[in-house]
This record gives sequence, structure tokens and C-alpha cells, in this order.
Amino acid sequence: MLTRLPWLAPAAFILIWSSGYLAARAAAPHADALTFLSWRYAGVVLLMLLLALAARAPWPGRRDAAWLALAGLGIQALYLGGVWVAVRQGMSAGLVALIVNLQPVLVAACAPWIGERVTARQRVGVLLGFIGVAAVVAHKLAGAELALVPVLLALLALAGISAGTLLQKRFVPHFDLRTGQVIQFSAALLFTLPLAWISEPMRIVWNPATLGTMAWSIGVLTGCGISLMFWMLRHGRATAVTSTLYLVPGVTALMAWAMFGETLTPLALAGMGLSLLGVYLVVSKP
Repeated sequence: MLTRLPWLAPAAFILIWSSGYLAARAAAPHADALTFLSWRYAGVVLLMLLLALAARAPWPGRRDAAWLALAGLGIQALYLGGVWVAVRQGMSAGLVALIVNLQPVLVAACAPWIGERVTARQRVGVLLGFIGVAAVVAHKLAGAELALVPVLLALLALAGISAGTLLQKRFVPHFDLRTGQVIQFSAALLFTLPLAWISEPMRIVWNPATLGTMAWSIGVLTGCGISLMFWMLRHGRATAVTSTLYLVPGVTALMAWAMFGETLTPLALAGMGLSLLGVYLVVSKP
């Protein structure tokens, strides 16, 4: 099973990460964005702390803990907070996905800073992947209004996850996934909770839909999805790992079509194929 993990991890990560947009959609009617995320972060801290204590997992030193906390602010607090609040402010999920999926472009541009070399073949793959994403979400952009605040929030999410990924890859690539996530999500909680208290009525309705979405967000999206992403960053190149995110909008569109009957256009299907080709060019060996 372990020998198959390098092949299974990206596929599992894409499926899990894609479900995050559906989780956000399910939670939106029942909870304020930052309030829901604060509960989610607290749940992850408790879960990972119990797992770390049970396994007597090693804790990082002060320097590594500081870098983990800083990376966690970008990957968790700024990314998730920016995306969720931008959608709550009225920006379409398609436009948010298009902006955030510039991440592989930024990571590829900054790859020399973390000691990675990006080939011409990989640069073509990064470009094709982004064009494919644009094709997948194109039908959702028709008539979309570009309000300044949601656009800035989406750009903040893009900057957060890109910077957090690069910082973690360069300064603390190896850490225990349990204790590391305790530190990262504690930092995200300390950042997000005061913002929720200041900017929101902190409304959350605890019903079966909210409880199910919260359990999925804590146990699957974070416990499995984030852990898989960190594992792939540890064992692979940041450009290749982030490029797999190009497949997320297409898989999300397929899930939304199957679950909610959303439209799936021929252009979106073509975009999925182009994204797949782009990711193949980035991650495969010549």
C-alpha cells in the first residue's frame, strides 16, 4: 500500500479538496463564514492534539514552530478566510476559483527561491492548466460583477496560500503532521476568531446540515486533505504539487453536476481535458 501512496495521494487529494467548495455551499445558509471557520479550526486543533498526545508525536523547536505558524496563517487563515468571505460578499465561486488558481503560476515563478528548477515543458503545462481552469469556470463568469472588496479578498487568499506554501517548503519542509497542524490551526484560530467577533454577528445554526458539514470539514477536508497536501509537499516539488490544484475546478464541476444538477458545458469538458494535459506536463518526467 505504501508503495502506491505517491500515485494515490494526488488523486485522493484532488477529490477531497474539490469537495471543499461544496462544503462551503452547504454551510453558507446556516453560518457566518469566519464564525464557521473558527469552529472548524478549533475542532482541528482538538483532533490533532489528541492524536499527537496519543502517539507521543514529536513537537517542533521554536524556530520551526514559528515558521509553521506563519505558513499556517497563509495556508489556513488567509486562504480559507479570503475565499469564504469573498463568496459571502457575492463573488461567484467560479471567479474565486479562477483567481486562486493563479497559485501554480506564482509558485512556478518563485520556484528558484526554494531551490527548484522549472523546465520549459513545465511552464507550458502551468499555462495550459490555467487556460483549462478558465474554460471550466467560463460559463459561471457571464454577467459576474467585479466588486472591489471581493476581488481583494480573493487576491488575499491567493497571496496567502502561495506565500504559505513557499515558506513551508523552504524553511520547514519536514515536521510531524499532527503537531504541525496543531500549531498551524492554532495560529489560524487566533487570527480568525477576533475578526469574526468584530465583523460578524457570529451566527451559526447547529442543525444536521451544519454538523455534517463541520464534521466533514474537520475530519476529511483537514484531517485527510491538508495532511495529504503537506505529505506531497514533503516528498515532491512545490510546482508539481500546486499544479494538481488545476484539476479541482473540473472535479468540483462534475460533483456539482451529479449532486445539484448544475450545467456542464462542452467548453467546461474541454477545459477539464486541457487542465489534465497541463498537470501531466508539469508532473510527468520527460
